[in-house]
Amino acid sequence: MTIDRRNTLKSIGLGAFLFGAPAGAVAAPKARRTTWPKGIEGQRQPDLGDGTFLNPIMAGDHPDPSILKDGDDYYMTFSTFDAYPGLVIWHSRDMVNWRPIGPALTQNVGSVWAPELCKHNGRYYLYIPTKKTSAPGSKTTSWVIWADYIEGPWSEPIDLDLPNHIDPGHAVGEDGSRWLFLSGGDRVRLADDGLSKAGEVEHVYEPWRYPSDWVVEGFSPEGPKITRHGQYYYMILAVGGTAGPPTGHMVIAARSKSINGPWEHHPRNPLVRTTSVEERWWSRGHATLVEGPAGDWWGVYHGYENGFWTLGRQTLLAPVAWSKDGWFDFGGGDLSQPIKKPKGGKPHGFQPPHGFALSDDFTTDKYGIQWNFFNPSPDEKARIRRENGVLHLTATGQAPSSSSPLITIVGDPAYEIEMEIEIDEGVRAGLLLFYDTKLYCGLGFDGKNFVTHQYGIERGRPVNPHGRRMFMRLCNDRHIVTFDTSSDGQTWRRFDRGMEVSGYHHNVRGGFLMLKPGFYAAGQGEARFRNFRYRAL
Repeated sequence: MTIDRRNTLKSIGLGAFLFGAPAGAVAAPKARRTTWPKGIEGQRQPDLGDGTFLNPIMAGDHPDPSILKDGDDYYMTFSTFDAYPGLVIWHSRDMVNWRPIGPALTQNVGSVWAPELCKHNGRYYLYIPTKKTSAPGSKTTSWVIWADYIEGPWSEPIDLDLPNHIDPGHAVGEDGSRWLFLSGGDRVRLADDGLSKAGEVEHVYEPWRYPSDWVVEGFSPEGPKITRHGQYYYMILAVGGTAGPPTGHMVIAARSKSINGPWEHHPRNPLVRTTSVEERWWSRGHATLVEGPAGDWWGVYHGYENGFWTLGRQTLLAPVAWSKDGWFDFGGGDLSQPIKKPKGGKPHGFQPPHGFALSDDFTTDKYGIQWNFFNPSPDEKARIRRENGVLHLTATGQAPSSSSPLITIVGDPAYEIEMEIEIDEGVRAGLLLFYDTKLYCGLGFDGKNFVTHQYGIERGRPVNPHGRRMFMRLCNDRHIVTFDTSSDGQTWRRFDRGMEVSGYHHNVRGGFLMLKPGFYAAGQGEARFRNFRYRAL
């Protein structure tokens, strides 16, 4: 039998995407789009204010969500990769409006992938898989840190010696034994205190496979999460690859009456999958089940926003319903439309109810909450000094690729950032959109010349008329980037090089990261930054 690959792709909405679509073209979803309400600085908010919400609940780069219900409180954290301090923990009481508590991981132990946040016998644990980076002491393994209070302090990382697996999912067996379920259908037993392994990795589950003609990135069984409900343990996994074709990533499930198996496949696998390029959310997967405030059930997972791979994977919330056969199913469709909020959620008690202001006058310490270094050295934090509303940043390296810039996560498709920058002689500084050390763009300057950063390299160096102090503005309007400069913050001049950055993302560069705004200082000396301003467009 001969399969017409072009017709097969067309039937799932990918024909135009892979065959002949204009570069950068994105098909408009058929369903009516609902817009987000605007919060502080115009940031989009999930809560529509009428008892419904619109995904994402965490806009911008918040992949691999790990969620914990702890009484009336919910806590969530995400993969933070090379950004340190990392593993910011967020808090909510209604699962829609979230506020940050603070980072749990300050020591650079590698690129952080798919952590697991859990609580056992009154103590909080974070299980953290990492990939080795250039940072001293980093390695490919999994770590554990613990705390008696969610706010910390958190312990120093403890190496679990698991070099060949990612995505640990904590589980407690019917006999009280503790386990980490791992990528590939494997697991390892933990010591009773959860701080070391008590056995060797074993293969316990052969994941469900999709039809061979589906358009996916690869099999890649990962992200196992274990939930005990009724008489069963339920295992949720992702297969199909995390990025690549929008139809690849998906959610599957299995169940067993014992933590030791055998595991039976969910009869309706896959439970979540993007099936058309017209959907708002692509590559949906990596799910966790969680009980809502009123006893109903929900799932959190991540996905790429249609046309905005540059924003990274964003966190999505969907209702879950249990059926008479003892299985569960995800609702919400493609999540492009409003959904009723979880019942019984309590007011958060904060205004605004969700997120926080990204503008920073540097009078308070937002290091780790907002600002992170990229793959920092052990003494990187010593480069920062705040004084009288000025952030002093010691220069290092020769360019953004070697200067470990300060970067932040944003969740809007269009925005502008602005700040005042002053430099010592011998320093170059400026504003960036930073993916990683090989892919970034921006505008910098020294006392005599501008320097344009594009495609991860330094290009033109036109004359700088402002000298060693200037106001700089960067606008990213749905991938179209422009720069403006000023000597006084009142009269602005458009810089004559614009950029288009829709390709600055994982499917071009790899790494599963986000194109983050930020700033840098390179060379010898110091740069001083004042009044970082953020505004969504």
